[in-house]
Amino acid sequence: MNRLRTLNRIQVEPDEFPVENAGEETPAAPPEEEGDGMQFMGMKVVRRRSAIDQDCKGDYIGVDSDKYLSKILSKQGDTRILFADYVLKFTSSGKMKKRILIITDFALYLLDPESDKLNRRIALAAVESTWLSNLSDNFFAIVVPSEYDSLMASCRKKEISDALLEATEGRNSGYQLDVVISSRFEYHAADDIVKEIECEEIDGCVKTRITKKEG
Repeated sequence: MNRLRTLNRIQVEPDEFPVENAGEETPAAPPEEEGDGMQFMGMKVVRRRSAIDQDCKGDYIGVDSDKYLSKILSKQGDTRILFADYVLKFTSSGKMKKRILIITDFALYLLDPESDKLNRRIALAAVESTWLSNLSDNFFAIVVPSEYDSLMASCRKKEISDALLEATEGRNSGYQLDVVISSRFEYHAADDIVKEIECEEIDGCVKTRITKKEG
């Protein structure tokens, strides 16, 4: 199994993704990070002020200095933080939610930044692969076949993928995390909901379509 698998860009006819599909999202590509926050479709994700000058590589929000986040991790026995930052997560209905993403050497965490409540913990052993858009946008997905997948947006998508590779490397001699790089990808937004995301560059701008697959 190849650790890094690049797929050729797929050309799609316009009628394959009709604009009139009710209830489907067509978000624009997230822009690059500005200052100490991330702008995306009118939403700004701002880092905690105490975390801006963190020395810890990969931790952009200062998990060690946040007693609530530290308590959640310590309850799970996690101490080594490989990555921590704010992201935007897409729900199964297509809504965007601000989330804290933390990657340790044992698990991946998604938390509500308003309440510091743990929304989801994914054991790294359950992660099969990650998907990265091959265009200049911020979309990526975490594929978890035994549960459901997570589509997110971050200007640090490459660093997130690298952190997952570092966390899983060498844990099991026969296990390798796949990294899929392409302009189109299918993911399970829920057990019974499969969606397709297509990223396309038009006139110098990246446009992204997310459609629900029927049947």
